[in-house]
Amino acid sequence: MIPDIEAIFLDVGNTLRIVIEDKDFMVDAKKQLVELTGAQMDPDSFYALLEERYKVLRKRAKETLIEASEREMWTKWMLPDFPEEKIGPFSGKLTRLWRDSDGRRVPRADVSMVVKELHRRGYVMGIIANTITETEIPDWLVSDGLTDYFKTVVLSSKVGIRKPNPEIYLEAARRIGVEPGKCVYVGDNPVRDVEGVLDAGFAMSIILIEPATLKKEPPKGDIKADRFIKTLSELLDIFPPR
Repeated sequence: MIPDIEAIFLDVGNTLRIVIEDKDFMVDAKKQLVELTGAQMDPDSFYALLEERYKVLRKRAKETLIEASEREMWTKWMLPDFPEEKIGPFSGKLTRLWRDSDGRRVPRADVSMVVKELHRRGYVMGIIANTITETEIPDWLVSDGLTDYFKTVVLSSKVGIRKPNPEIYLEAARRIGVEPGKCVYVGDNPVRDVEGVLDAGFAMSIILIEPATLKKEPPKGDIKADRFIKTLSELLDIFPPR
């Protein structure tokens, strides 16, 4: 029995979009990181340095469930030995290049169709995502003509907290004016994307099976999503017109 759902929130990474390897794209991003910062290192060595510092930042984020802003990420964690007045203004661009260095992000083939159809069926749509970038997701929504289908976009880099902190889910529900008990969350992480949903009192959690995610974080025995799906299109079988 499906509860009375009014709002559907979606994750982005590995849910709405996936990363594909594009060697030239990735190499170019690393070169641009060096050029933009003026680092006196070759691109691979500079990337290796940044990667070690990034691991420290991610460990902190996962332990504290606090997300740094782009400016803090670069001036305090990634490049603390560079002048803040030089790095700070470029923090947004640096974040985009850093993400580009591990691949090109593209939407799943059925994303546009599913989002538009769920909206047509009368559901309020929103995004809740852990991300280090503040502009990439909004820019993607604009470029793909999807902005108007989402009533709110809640990004950890903007609100300063991360999933599975229940407050990020509750903030999203407040923004659209729907009680948590009538909200559902669709993600790909069978641990993080379920824990916070339960703690926030959302009606349902749905996990889109993504092999890469499951390999890194397999489901825990005592934490189970309400539904598992293999394609985003399966949401149309779960949620009829309101």
